[in-house]
Amino acid sequence: MSSLPLNTPLALLIQGINTWDIIVIFLYFIGIVLLGLRYSKSKDTQSYFLAGRSMTWPVIGLSMFAASISSSTLIGQAGDSYSTGIAVFNYNLWSVMVMVFFAWFFLPFYIKLGIYTMPEFLERRFSAASRYYFSAITIVVNTFLDAAGALYAAALVMKLIFPEVDLIWLAAAFAVVVAAYTIPGGLSAAIRIDLIQGIILIAGSIILTYMAVAQGGGDYIKNLLLEGDILMKLVRPLDDNSVPWLGMIVGIPILGFFFWGNNQQLVQRCLTAKSVDEGRKGVLLVGFLTLTTLFFIIMPGLMAKELFPGLERPDMVYPTLVIELLPNVLIGLLISALVAALTSSLSGQLNSIATLFTMDFYVRFRPQAKNPELVQIGRVVSVIVLLITVLWAPQIGKQFGSLLKYYQEMLSMMAPPIVSAFVLGVFVRRTNATGAFCGLIGGILLGGSNLAYKLYSGNSFFGDMHFLLTVPIYFAWSALVMTVVSLLTKKPDYEKIKECIWTLDTLKKEFAEQRKQPLLKSFMFWSILLLVGCFVQLIIYW
Repeated sequence: MSSLPLNTPLALLIQGINTWDIIVIFLYFIGIVLLGLRYSKSKDTQSYFLAGRSMTWPVIGLSMFAASISSSTLIGQAGDSYSTGIAVFNYNLWSVMVMVFFAWFFLPFYIKLGIYTMPEFLERRFSAASRYYFSAITIVVNTFLDAAGALYAAALVMKLIFPEVDLIWLAAAFAVVVAAYTIPGGLSAAIRIDLIQGIILIAGSIILTYMAVAQGGGDYIKNLLLEGDILMKLVRPLDDNSVPWLGMIVGIPILGFFFWGNNQQLVQRCLTAKSVDEGRKGVLLVGFLTLTTLFFIIMPGLMAKELFPGLERPDMVYPTLVIELLPNVLIGLLISALVAALTSSLSGQLNSIATLFTMDFYVRFRPQAKNPELVQIGRVVSVIVLLITVLWAPQIGKQFGSLLKYYQEMLSMMAPPIVSAFVLGVFVRRTNATGAFCGLIGGILLGGSNLAYKLYSGNSFFGDMHFLLTVPIYFAWSALVMTVVSLLTKKPDYEKIKECIWTLDTLKKEFAEQRKQPLLKSFMFWSILLLVGCFVQLIIYW
């Protein structure tokens, strides 16, 4: 550490960390590994991959929230708010609305069908070909986008404390920590660790926000509001580089549905619910918690613009706030919580990838495989994925510049075709297996061609169009291919797919059941309250 020039931002950060902070960090991670190992006796697939389908809504909600505080959220969004203001919160705000839609119309199908994976639903509704395609795409996305991103962010934070250690070795260290409890215990271990880390993260972030306000950040935000500064606006002009208003409406909901309704890592936690009602309430709890991210992720990032002007790397904004504003020991605790949130995301990704490979591919080729064998395969897959992410994680900063840009570039092309398959699959009974598969392939071919063209020429098919405005184009193209091909080919057998189709009678039954519930126990009441909260925030920061 002494070899670092004293006037560099990194050296200034290190000066705020002492031996006690490092001790707290080590003790914290030893603690979560030991706790995770307590739940490392999963011997059957339902326990290893779905925690025995026995979870209640508070556990589901807090676990999903901890897992959703991924690298792109905690590190990326704080950095983006530092650069462009609170517009990045639109990704969370509109996703909360999507959560309500997901809880009402999609989650009941997932739980009642008893599926293990999201691709499994596509096989029930369409065909094995659609399942294999989605499963393969999801494994790639989860490995190179989510898991590698989480590992990169965790290593980046710890490089503040150990600047002389190469990023790949820090990534490897965290891979070992996560492997210690996730691989033996599966989702049973990961979900319980997520619960504890979610609570610590919320508490620590509230303290950090308070400290930022006390140091003058609150006055800065107040002045921006009084002046009507663009930094405090959620609704931006159409030519805005961060979140143009049209992209907010037509692009973010599609990406939000992929993240909350198709993402194996998050939806898998819903599948652990002991009932549809518990799963729904867990999702709504995540929604309420996500609304608070405006105040403990986005706002502190914007306050840092006043408190620490001139930071060169957006990805360093949140760690800078932690190390500069908090007293010692609390620095160690919140750094632990910060990194724990990132490793929590990684642990979920490992289990979801293991579930996808085992249940969507391995079982198909070895249908005679018994539970112990399937669990063992899941563990082997987790180890392989960890090795890949350790090698890939250091490339993210070199190739893409920032986590948020990396995440957005990749997801905007991969998500829309899959979302269109799920939406048409549930709401349009005429959509058949041939149409769905052609739409999925057509969508990824358009996205892949555009990416290749962009890498070759530096230009996109869509010119300078904001990526959020390209998302509905990919979605509409895939949906069009699915619809046209379905109409030109044989009708699906409704008797075989009716358990996957939403009808008006489904909604009538839901209303009848909810009328029997006390108001405070009705998921519909909490859904409406959550939507009101969304619109209140949108109006305040319009």
